[in-house]
Amino acid sequence: THLSFLDLSFTTSSIPQLLYNLSGRDKTISYTGCAIQLFLFLALGGVECLLLAVMAYDRFVAICKPLEYMAIMSPCLCLALVSVAWGCGVANSLAMSPITLHLPRCGHRSVDHFLCEMPALIRLACVNTAAIEGTVFVLAVGIVLSPLVFILVSYGHIVRAVLSIQSSSGRHKAFNTCGSHLTVVSLFYGNIVYMYMQPGNSASQDQGKFLTLFYNIVTPLLN
Repeated sequence: THLSFLDLSFTTSSIPQLLYNLSGRDKTISYTGCAIQLFLFLALGGVECLLLAVMAYDRFVAICKPLEYMAIMSPCLCLALVSVAWGCGVANSLAMSPITLHLPRCGHRSVDHFLCEMPALIRLACVNTAAIEGTVFVLAVGIVLSPLVFILVSYGHIVRAVLSIQSSSGRHKAFNTCGSHLTVVSLFYGNIVYMYMQPGNSASQDQGKFLTLFYNIVTPLLN
């Protein structure tokens, strides 16, 4: 339910504005609209990174400890894990949005992107952005790389447990349970890592637009 709500909100935060800009000559967005879009994009993206890690843990318990599943994954623990994901995602956005928006731009107002995404706004700055890029990198390690490592470790245990299942139908069922989730995780995290671990790299500008469109539309659609 949370993942579905996240994906709907993630797409809704930017695609309507994109369609409006594509449908006519008006290619603008207000400063307030840009700020809201940036905040929502960072918050929802951060929450999704952490929520995918929570879902990986859920699958780990379901496959590796099936008899203990109901005891471990209690409603209280589920609520706590989801609350942590939402809290950290929103906190990350509250920290990064003001810093990005207050960068000096020396009159530059043309964002070379179809939405107000952080890497595109950093590239607009007319000052040295090494400090903010370093901050983004550190936060990306916590919000993006740490959950990714946790997911990979969880799936390492899952694969080992699945391979030890004697019946082929049992193995097939277990791989079906995890295959779709792992595919979406790979697509989502691959794009996010490429974008946010090098936020100011102008060489990746055109690729960045395509990747943003990909994880903003295709990944939610697959989910």
